[in-house]
Amino acid sequence: MKTILSTLAIAAFFAGPALASGTHGGGHGDEMEVGKLGDVHHVDREISVSMKETDDGEMLFEPRTFSFSTGETIKFTITNAGELEHEFVLDTAQRNVLHKEMMAKMDMEHDDPNSVRLDAGAQGEVVWTFSNAGTFEFACLIPGHYESGMHGPVVVK
Repeated sequence: MKTILSTLAIAAFFAGPALASGTHGGGHGDEMEVGKLGDVHHVDREISVSMKETDDGEMLFEPRTFSFSTGETIKFTITNAGELEHEFVLDTAQRNVLHKEMMAKMDMEHDDPNSVRLDAGAQGEVVWTFSNAGTFEFACLIPGHYESGMHGPVVVK
């Protein structure tokens, strides 16, 4: 019963804004603390991101950190150069922890503008506007990947 209540509480945390606004994906179509869906026609910069594993078991993103200005719209072109499935998720570190815990309990697929999940060798993109200053996080929330090094800071000044 406790597990069901915990799962419902986590689901409500992500779905609350979606229910209020009628959008899909836990309210990710709306403004989030980390920002909002960017307009592909108004991109300020394009950044290539690689996701992969190393021979010693580390999983990582290249580059490992990002720094942007408030209001900047970035097109992330993301390539899974590894042999395993990976994902790229932008959010606060706190929400990523909750999201990671929820993913460990159930098999989830994302359909959110702040993330992309890619099979080995695949490429995708996320266009994002960083509308708030702060330190946020990009991460792979597939069980075990975060713990193997797949996360890093996003500083917005």
